[in-house]
Amino acid sequence: MERVVSLDVPTDNHHAGIPVHRWQQAGKWFAYGEHAIFSRMEGRGEVILLLHGFPTASWDWNRLWPYLTQSHRVLVADMLGFGFSDKPVDYPYSLIDQADLQQGWLEAMGVERVHLLAHDYGCSVAQELLAREQEGQLPFSIASACFLNGALFPEVHQPILIQKLLVGPLGGLISRGFTRGVFDHNFSKLFGHHTRPNRSELNSFWQLLLYNNGRGILHRLIHYMDERRCHRNRWVGALVNAQQPLRLISGTEDPVSGVAMADRYRQLIKQPDVVALDGVGHYPHYENPVQVFEAVRDFLARV
Repeated sequence: MERVVSLDVPTDNHHAGIPVHRWQQAGKWFAYGEHAIFSRMEGRGEVILLLHGFPTASWDWNRLWPYLTQSHRVLVADMLGFGFSDKPVDYPYSLIDQADLQQGWLEAMGVERVHLLAHDYGCSVAQELLAREQEGQLPFSIASACFLNGALFPEVHQPILIQKLLVGPLGGLISRGFTRGVFDHNFSKLFGHHTRPNRSELNSFWQLLLYNNGRGILHRLIHYMDERRCHRNRWVGALVNAQQPLRLISGTEDPVSGVAMADRYRQLIKQPDVVALDGVGHYPHYENPVQVFEAVRDFLARV
């Protein structure tokens, strides 16, 4: 199934959302080992778990949140090392560990059935959860999985220069010296031409990165790129062998995980369900929440 959504007019990238401070005020923390994890829960109905990307946080979903919570119980957490959650300096960050965090949280809340909606880094966490379900390791079932611009297939992932530098031997120095100017320049590149964040929005993303000294651990977090290559067969196999409905929503102007990733998805997944959003970059749910919501809503209605 193929669906292409074209934007005849520039998308309004100032769509009303939830300010960062209000996002934090409405949240709760839970313990993961010795660490505090920030989370948000709202709505009633079937459960949707949102999984955010790197180097941002759950606030990425703030523009989509009011739409999803009208008909579903929506859960999201800042993964360890991100957003308002703890960011320990000497910690073996890994996607496997983040999947443990999400699994344990759902178990503790007694969730029996969940829909996954994942972006970027979170797509790999979703793939690990799908693999665990196929191995009979989950106490709950995954009803569906919807992916937004993530490196589902590492062989066609195209990291930008700052990502390559962070994962290299000088990553620690690059991380500690990561300036606001460098952030603005590189982060803005990920968005569509008409959907780039303004100065105020960049302030919010930067604030979340700086919180709890997040800048100092970027070089530790970014080793997820190596982890994706290491677990490539397991995580791609989780998609190929998935029994539940899958959908990819892809911003076509994404320089990192855009057109090439969607093409690879069409090659490897049986009966691929792809929604291509023209004029949208790496953060579709932030850049064009209305069209992303429509794509998610239509997908869940079929499920």
